[in-house]
Amino acid sequence: MTTLLISHPSGLQHATPAGHPERADRIRAVERALEDERFATLQRVTAPQGTMAQVELCHPAAYAQAIAAASPEQGLVAIDADTTMSPGTLSAVLHGVGAAVHAVDEVMTGRAANAFSAMRPPGHHAETDRAMGFCFFNNAAIAARHAQQAHGAERVAILDWDVHHGNGTQEIFWSDASVLYASLHEMPLFPGTGAASERGEHGTIVNAPLRAGDGSDVFRDAFESAVLPRLAAFRPDLVIISAGFDAHWRDPLANLNLKEPDFAWATQKLMELADRHAGGRLVSILEGGYDLEGLSKSVAAHVMALMRG
Repeated sequence: MTTLLISHPSGLQHATPAGHPERADRIRAVERALEDERFATLQRVTAPQGTMAQVELCHPAAYAQAIAAASPEQGLVAIDADTTMSPGTLSAVLHGVGAAVHAVDEVMTGRAANAFSAMRPPGHHAETDRAMGFCFFNNAAIAARHAQQAHGAERVAILDWDVHHGNGTQEIFWSDASVLYASLHEMPLFPGTGAASERGEHGTIVNAPLRAGDGSDVFRDAFESAVLPRLAAFRPDLVIISAGFDAHWRDPLANLNLKEPDFAWATQKLMELADRHAGGRLVSILEGGYDLEGLSKSVAAHVMALMRG
């Protein structure tokens, strides 16, 4: 089995205003990085389009329909202050859902060792019935629910290392003992959630906030002391990574100082945990990362680790 890379051209068709950090060049940078000969053995597939039934695993039908209805025939429509739709957005969003679901299907059935969904826009800020922070539907949350409903996974762990706290994923699973959500993120920073005291109704929310200026040592210490033991004790049947790369030192939207080897190290740690508790089953879903060089190099390090390179 090999690592599966899932993408779709629609990721390039979600247009945002001039100067917006969440832009199509992010996907182009990722694609160029993964064209290197080191990634020749990647299994590459085109994402299917997700269905509204899949979206409704985590979002009410009325909300999903409202997002679809907001899709413009031309120009841009503002959903909130920094989240906009273009004529190509709905297709990109649904293919992002389809990529996440397909990744789960391939990993849970053993057809792939692990998988990386290289799609945009991101999803982890999307709450049950609210789009925000560039996000519309919560791909990681939908992937977790799909693993439970279609493949019988009893416990799913989502580890989010995007520099911005995944308020949407936390909100969706706040009262759910079957999904553990763990996040390392800068605080204070958008969206303002993610304090260590936010633990959920069943203690299955694990927040390890970092401070502006923190780098590799602090990140790795928090990962090993605050996050990994909780993940191990949870004994997940599947590990999902909300893989944002905006904690990289070059990123313009935050103030952490991670480098590419940090993402490779964290990937390896989660793979070791998945090997021990989940039969190696691991799915990674692209979230943020807004400096193109930092993003491309970090994704390359992450995917190389997934390939056990």
